[in-house]
Amino acid sequence: MDLRTRALALHRENKGKVGIRSKVELKDKDDLGLAYTPGVAEPCKEIHQDKDLVWEYTFRGNVIAVVSDGSAVLGLGNIGPEAALPVMEGKCVLFKSFAGVDAFPLCLATQDVDEIVETVKRVSPTIGGVNLEDIAAPRCFEVEERLKKETDIPIFHDDQHGTAIVVAAAMINALKVVDKKWSDIRVVVNGAGAAGMAITNLLLSMGAGDVILCDSRGAIYEGRTEGMNPYKEEISKRSNRDRAKTLAEAVKGADAFLGVSVGGALTQDMVRTMADDAIVLAMANPVPEIYPDEAKAAGAKVVGTGR
Repeated sequence: MDLRTRALALHRENKGKVGIRSKVELKDKDDLGLAYTPGVAEPCKEIHQDKDLVWEYTFRGNVIAVVSDGSAVLGLGNIGPEAALPVMEGKCVLFKSFAGVDAFPLCLATQDVDEIVETVKRVSPTIGGVNLEDIAAPRCFEVEERLKKETDIPIFHDDQHGTAIVVAAAMINALKVVDKKWSDIRVVVNGAGAAGMAITNLLLSMGAGDVILCDSRGAIYEGRTEGMNPYKEEISKRSNRDRAKTLAEAVKGADAFLGVSVGGALTQDMVRTMADDAIVLAMANPVPEIYPDEAKAAGAKVVGTGR
C-alpha cells in the first residue's frame, strides 16, 4: 500500500491516535472508594487549603494541552479545527512517546485572539503547560505574548521556537559539512509565518551574515508596503541588506535556502544560481519546496526536508 492508504487505514482502524489510560486499577470496592468517593474528597480538601498541592495530588504536573485553531496546519493552510485534529493528536503521541509527557489536543472553533486566550485561561487550572500549534501569523504572536502574561503556566509556540531550534541545529552541522562561517553566509528563509520569522530572528542572533525573509509576495525589505505587518516591518530593518525583491533574486548567490512555505516553491533552476556547496532545507509539509533528489541534482551539497 502507498503512504496515503496506510495513513488513512491507521487512523480509521484506531479511531485516532490517543486515548485515556487509568493509572490505577479498580479491582474491588476498596479500590473504587480510594479512587472515587469517599476517598477522593481527601485530596480535594487538601488542595482547597493549598492550591499548590494540585501539582502533588493530580496529573497536572505532567499534562499539557496542544492548542490549535486550525488556521495554519502543515502546508495545508487554514483547514479548520476538525481537520487539524489528526495533527494535534500526532503531536500528543510525540510528547508521550519521546518525553513521557501526557498531552491532549484542544482544537478550537474560533480564530479570534481574545476567544483563544480566554479559552486557554479558563482551562489552565487543569494543565501544566500549553503547546500552541498551527495558529496563523501574526495572530499567533499575540496569542503567545498574552498567554505568557495572563497565565501562570509555561506557554510554548512550537511553530516558532521548536522549528527555529531544529533549523538552527541543522544549520550548525551543515556549515561544518560545507566548511563555511556564520558571518560569511547569506540565508534565504521562504515563508514569513510564525516559523519563518522565528528562524530569521534566531539565525540573525547567531551571527548569520545576512538573512532574506520571503513571503508569497516576494522578499521582505525595508520600505515595502504590500502585505506587511509590524513583525515583518521590524525584521526588514535588520535583514536583506541588498534589498532583493523576489525569491529568485534572493536565492541567487545564497548559501542556504530554508523553506517553511509551500510545495514546489523552489525550482532546480533557482538552486543552480545559489553559491557553491549550497544548503537546501525544504521543510514544507506534506510536499517540500523541492524534493531532495532534485535539489542534489541541481548542485546542492546538503539537503533535508520536513517529511
